[in-house]
Amino acid sequence: MSAIENSKLAIVGAGSVGTSLAYAALIRGSARHVALYDIAKEKADAEVLDLAHGTQFTGSSDIIGGSDIAAVRDAHVVVITAGAKQRPGQTRLELAGTNVRILERLLPGLLEQAPNAIYVLVTNPCDVLTVAAQRITGLPPHRVMSSGTVLDTSRLRWLLARRAGVATSSVHASIVGEHGDTEFALWSGASIGSVPILEWAMPGSPPFSTSELDRIADEVKNAAYRVIAGKGATNYAIGLSGARIAEAILHDEHAVLPVSTVLRGDYGVDGIALSMPSIVGAHGATPVHGTPLSPEESGRLLASAAALRESLATLGL
Repeated sequence: MSAIENSKLAIVGAGSVGTSLAYAALIRGSARHVALYDIAKEKADAEVLDLAHGTQFTGSSDIIGGSDIAAVRDAHVVVITAGAKQRPGQTRLELAGTNVRILERLLPGLLEQAPNAIYVLVTNPCDVLTVAAQRITGLPPHRVMSSGTVLDTSRLRWLLARRAGVATSSVHASIVGEHGDTEFALWSGASIGSVPILEWAMPGSPPFSTSELDRIADEVKNAAYRVIAGKGATNYAIGLSGARIAEAILHDEHAVLPVSTVLRGDYGVDGIALSMPSIVGAHGATPVHGTPLSPEESGRLLASAAALRESLATLGL
């Protein structure tokens, strides 16, 4: 494994998510060069200037950008955050039609500027848009992914860690499927440290029950709606998630993350983008083969695929 030298991360969209992602990438040193592009010139110029003013404190990374699409030229990773904003009470799938049309206008120009990049979709509904982006660009599935359930998994691990009284990094559990209403937790393989989650018990921390785990998974599923209702958008955590995915690619980490890619027969799903544990590195993302699923989990994954297939059909995809 070797990191990409003189790496460049391009972020498309200078809204709350795009700017949070740029900020996280600068602070974390995700890439040597960060570019922020948006068609709204004054907004893009101001955000880039504001970020640039703080680069004394962010190590060796620099920030460029504006309203000229040439800002993304020769990027190694392009993260797309541009799109219509999710309104309170609106599902991610209801956003689909508008954001697919935005991709149809946007992607040809991006591909011309950065033909060798790995493309990461953060705009919702990210699974539907992953399928659309892969078809629009004609790129192989491993070069087009979305943030999928990376953030949902972080939410899950945070809740479990708080309940168990351990560090979040010691929790091994994932949310998979659609990034949305049909997502679910892979409880059959979940553990805290080396202990299966239903067997975890420490002084002051009683064992988890299946009903408690179901409640926690439901809280994860509805977390975005709660944040949107309170502040209008989710931005900080998804910005960190996007920066983390970019790092895995640019540093060629071969990290296992639950990103969403168009599956080609994996787990009985074909032509649908769903999140499953995937190896993420300079090559892009490749689903891990053989992730154990209980019969119930297999059924829920197929149900998630069916819901997305229905949405794609309504869009003519």
